Amino acid sequence: MDSSTFLLIAFIVYNAAFLSFVIAILGKKWGQHDPEAHGKRWGNIAIGLSIAGFAGHAAFFFLRWAESGHIPTSNMYEFMTFLGMMIMLAFIIVYFLYRTPVLGVFALPVGIIIIAYASVFPKEIQPLIPALQSYWLKIHVTTAAAGEAFFAVGFAAGLMYLLRCVNFSSREKPHRKEQRGVEFTLFFLVMIVAFVITTFGFNASGYHAKFADTVVYTDKDGIERTVKQPVDYVLPPFFKPHQGEQLEMKPFLGMTEAPFEAPSWMKGANAGRKLNTVVWSVAAGLILYGLLRLIVRKPLGAAISPMLQGIDGEDIDEISYRAIAIGYPIFTLGALIFAMIWAAEAWGRFWGWDPKEVWALITWLYYAAYLHLRLSRGWQGKKSAWLAVIGFMVVMFTLIGVNLVIAGLHSYAGV
Repeated sequence: MDSSTFLLIAFIVYNAAFLSFVIAILGKKWGQHDPEAHGKRWGNIAIGLSIAGFAGHAAFFFLRWAESGHIPTSNMYEFMTFLGMMIMLAFIIVYFLYRTPVLGVFALPVGIIIIAYASVFPKEIQPLIPALQSYWLKIHVTTAAAGEAFFAVGFAAGLMYLLRCVNFSSREKPHRKEQRGVEFTLFFLVMIVAFVITTFGFNASGYHAKFADTVVYTDKDGIERTVKQPVDYVLPPFFKPHQGEQLEMKPFLGMTEAPFEAPSWMKGANAGRKLNTVVWSVAAGLILYGLLRLIVRKPLGAAISPMLQGIDGEDIDEISYRAIAIGYPIFTLGALIFAMIWAAEAWGRFWGWDPKEVWALITWLYYAAYLHLRLSRGWQGKKSAWLAVIGFMVVMFTLIGVNLVIAGLHSYAGV
């Protein structure tokens, strides 16, 4: 079997583990004779499946390493699958510390969504570019991802706390504000799922569109040159590249050419395609969110909240804090210290204000503030949970937004 087969097996087993955790929590009502034993039995099945899925995921990682000849963390597909594996490992560690099955109901979907999102990127094994041909690739990327994985578990527990403690039945202004915040967070997750579904759907239908983008660059002699670079679209183009030329386009709902052009102020490689991706992500997210609202006939937060009412809020709050406290020093080593050492070797300077460097620093400062407010100012409960939720959104922008939207020295990661 090739490496991708093991990843598919791991993905299926992770979903089975998630369903088992759901049964462990909701199924307590079904265990009429001994509800606690019923929940414990299914909890053990769920964590066993989680470990089995992680074993399959690890097999994918090491087999792809053997196939490529280098650690598979060099592009978005490889890095996001590795991050998903680290999230599962972080969850397993935290689970055995606290033995809280409900954490699996929220932490596993985060890892599953990350893995599904990774699958929309090209899966072909690519040779390492010169900047990545260093042993620091193994050290920097793996430790940074491990720290971010614990932040993801902290996010899951923080979201659980908010769903448990926010008053969704109140119409008072402070409570309404909290309800909207939780609902926006859930919409953010739904939007990623919708984007994955949409991308797979158009890929399965064989949809394609191609444009020629005008690219201006300076050669080694300092002379500006202009070339036409082909840009392939997986999703139907609402926005074509600025001053781009349409080469071919499969019709979509009667649309035979892109109706809009990316604005001239959008810089960076493939800016038009990236803007098109953002528009599709939001549109697909709104459609899926609307369908879910029609099904449950209430805000998603209000629909999920009742299943958490029997959970101790203080325990969830502690899990969120501990996960972030574990991840912070690991992230500090990987994303800052090791990254600066590698930057000095590769580019001759420790710091250069590259967008990825800046956002890694913002992430580090954010979680430093989280720990300070938690330990020195007593920010626990809702305040701590909101910080954990917002923090992981900062992490996701650092990983996805910087790589795919902002041009910089780390843009190769979006290939």
